[in-house]
Amino acid sequence: MVLYREHRFLIDCGEGTQRQILHSGLGFKRLNKVLLTHGHLDHILGLGGFVSTLGRWENMDRVDIYGGRGTLSRVSDLLFRVVFPHGRSPLHIELNTIEPGVIMADDKFTLTAFPVQHRGPGCFGFLFEEEPHHPFLAEKAAMLGVPFGPERAQLVRGEAVTLADGRTIQPEDVLGEALSGTKYVHIGDVGHVEELLPICQDAHALVIEATYLEEDAELARQFGHMTAAQAATLAKEANVNTLILTHLSRRYNGRVIRQEARSIFPNTYVARDFDHFQITRSGAEKVARE
Repeated sequence: MVLYREHRFLIDCGEGTQRQILHSGLGFKRLNKVLLTHGHLDHILGLGGFVSTLGRWENMDRVDIYGGRGTLSRVSDLLFRVVFPHGRSPLHIELNTIEPGVIMADDKFTLTAFPVQHRGPGCFGFLFEEEPHHPFLAEKAAMLGVPFGPERAQLVRGEAVTLADGRTIQPEDVLGEALSGTKYVHIGDVGHVEELLPICQDAHALVIEATYLEEDAELARQFGHMTAAQAATLAKEANVNTLILTHLSRRYNGRVIRQEARSIFPNTYVARDFDHFQITRSGAEKVARE
């Protein structure tokens, strides 16, 4: 789950997702946007229970599901032929076909879909980018006599204000140099990453699969997956700050996957259920569980 300001996104919805959301304590409130990387069952099979819960228990009237054309065809079969075969869905389900490019944007961030190579067409990764912003220089504002309250908010929005003594303060008088926003890249199952280097460049956090170890690189190639070493090499070449690995084969434990990746890219985590990462311009920091 990706949380940003008022937005909440669920990326993929495998079997058991509903139960894990309940167990996590995050809940379903405002969780009305689902981004699907591709249509394999381990990434969509939990949609039936998830959508049922939203409609019956959360008083939500709509959910938007985004995915490639083939992915949404499979989702449609699952939801409207199996889960709700008589068209009695408890809420409106909007299936949004995505193409490479911007999915949504506002004045704070942009969400972009980009194609990835896995098994079959219509596989996507997702890029979350904050817009650059100018920090408010509180000390300078105080020196200029800008009071606390709506005047400061106006200046942050880029609007000039006139003070009680008649002086006009321009935004550039109290705003610092523009700072780049955070950049988060999420890639699901993927077999080739060479073309993804520009997308991942300088990301503050990259989530990507590491299904195999390098000793099983041939298996990874056959099944369209990555090794931990390949994922770490991408992170290193793209100057990523923090690498977070997911989708591990059950033949390994997380420790050996982490060791292989860290030998190439030291700032690597192997994600576990319910891990929580705070992503800033300094990278991703793992937040301790309560």
